[in-house]
Amino acid sequence: MFVLLRKNDYFCNFIVYGNMIEYIKGEIVDLSPAAVVIDNGGMGYSINISLITYSNLTGKKECKLYIYEAIRDDAFILYGFLTKEERELFLQLISVSGIGAGTARIILSSLSPVELRDAILTENVALIKSVKGIGLKTAQRIIVDLKDKIGKSVVDSSLSSVISVDKSEKTEAVSALVMLGFQQNAALKVVEKIVREQPSLTLEQIIKLALKML
Repeated sequence: MFVLLRKNDYFCNFIVYGNMIEYIKGEIVDLSPAAVVIDNGGMGYSINISLITYSNLTGKKECKLYIYEAIRDDAFILYGFLTKEERELFLQLISVSGIGAGTARIILSSLSPVELRDAILTENVALIKSVKGIGLKTAQRIIVDLKDKIGKSVVDSSLSSVISVDKSEKTEAVSALVMLGFQQNAALKVVEKIVREQPSLTLEQIIKLALKML
């Protein structure tokens, strides 16, 4: 990757290979189901996360996230993962044709890394296809492209854990869905329906179900 920086009237060029940032560790300043703000050395980093990562961060004051940097012409976006294995799974997903960072995050928010890994290894097309936005051909492509790669990797089973949160608040669920790319009105209608019919669900369960219904 070639990066061009300008300072006043001077230009300096440098080459960046892979990530500049390996991980960020610090105090959790703000946390939502779709993003976390980490204070590191007085700088606040806004980092996109999956729903599974959110569940594992809930209740913690500090964290360490391994980073993937999505650098575009108009944006510099950080994605954070609890383990290198989770990040590797994300990278494998975006290597599949038609799967971008946003879609990969939705997949990892709908299925835990362990569930996704098992679905790929067992060629469970139906489970992968159940993720919002993933059609039959894309699900099949994920399996074909990643089965051999996934078979050689290990996914941390601790990422399957779920932490219960306040079930009465719909705002956070809607906000998370909007950050994942869905329209606010549509997200609100689906979340209200889910909460009305299944009031005992956790925040994570509400969002997972909404992802299948939107």
